[in-house]
Amino acid sequence: MSSTYKTYLVGGAVRDQLLGHPFSDYDWVVVGATPEIMLDAGFRPVGQDFPVFLHPQTGEEYALARTERKSGQGYGGFTFHTSPDVTLEQDLIRRDLTINAMAMAMDADCQVIDPYGGQRDLADRVLRHVSPAFVEDPMRVLRVARYAARYHRMGFTVAPETMALMRELAESGELQALTAERSWKEISRALMEPNPEIFIRVLRDCGALAELLPEVDRLFGVPQPKAHHPEVDTGEHLLLVLHTAAQMQLSLPARWACLLHDLGKGLTDPAHWPKHHGHETKGLTAVKAVNKRCKAPRDCQELALLTCEYHTHCHRALELRPGTLLKLFKAFDIYRRPERFEQFLGTCEADARGRTGLENEPYPQADYLRAAARAARNVSVESLLSQGLEGAELGKGLERERERAIAEFKAQFTP
Repeated sequence: MSSTYKTYLVGGAVRDQLLGHPFSDYDWVVVGATPEIMLDAGFRPVGQDFPVFLHPQTGEEYALARTERKSGQGYGGFTFHTSPDVTLEQDLIRRDLTINAMAMAMDADCQVIDPYGGQRDLADRVLRHVSPAFVEDPMRVLRVARYAARYHRMGFTVAPETMALMRELAESGELQALTAERSWKEISRALMEPNPEIFIRVLRDCGALAELLPEVDRLFGVPQPKAHHPEVDTGEHLLLVLHTAAQMQLSLPARWACLLHDLGKGLTDPAHWPKHHGHETKGLTAVKAVNKRCKAPRDCQELALLTCEYHTHCHRALELRPGTLLKLFKAFDIYRRPERFEQFLGTCEADARGRTGLENEPYPQADYLRAAARAARNVSVESLLSQGLEGAELGKGLERERERAIAEFKAQFTP
């Protein structure tokens, strides 16, 4: 491209470079160019809403500097304008947070262009919106909450004035215009941040949790027996579980299951508080509703449902009879899906340790169930085939032998 057109590194790459964090995504803005210039330089056009081009060698995205105007509801309700006259400052002001509204010149000095105080807010550990146009995009509520979850350990907090705008968005009904696909992308990324519980906390503080995940929001204020849950409040317990899940570096399906495992407690008649008999099966309808509304991937959906129904089985594992253990293993299909059962054990350990004062308690149930599952898996079908069993009789015989193997394991087990 001609030297009259300037290219800048922008957004997260600049932010993370200033924080000293590793980064792999490079976003570029080109000021003073036209689509024709980009095409002539060998760039390939992508995107339908505004001109974005892929570099012919690196494949990285280069976007023409642009302005935007609100033209409808939701994340996609914008009209974009590109022109060689659009300045870098005009492009940056449309971004969500000041720490994401910086650019770096691609010259010998690598000068940082920071018209909206991003470096100051990095130093002060503040997540602050760039302009009042923040309220035009409801997706920014989830993004700010996600950044809060990412940078919580560094002391970052949401600026009060930004939280006020997030509350305004939550109250406006605009969050309902978000597509399930876009919402899931932010939720799933937030759950994998170092402090996913902060994502939920921030959403609740601004009123967005009640709009996006009312089944989860309903858990706050619901008491549990203090003898088992010193934190008492079910919502606070959930936050502790998510925190523990992150410390354990659990997978996304496991963290999603952690988020939804206690939804049944939000459906308990207050007259029965703080007890929640049958919350495991009561919660299944709510889990199904959240799975469907969020369009969660199949592995996340399945593990969330199974964890909701069976997490107390895991906690009481040492008390379960061989036949009950066999039914548990069958529900998880441990013979063909061993990884799913392992994820379940992780969610249950996070649930058990996600309690005030019990964060470092051992969870022997997990190893016990792993060993019992091994005993069931080690039953050989060949010996049954040699007896001439086939079809339904073979299946019944296999079940009998597996239950016998589990019983033998239990008889030999020493806590």
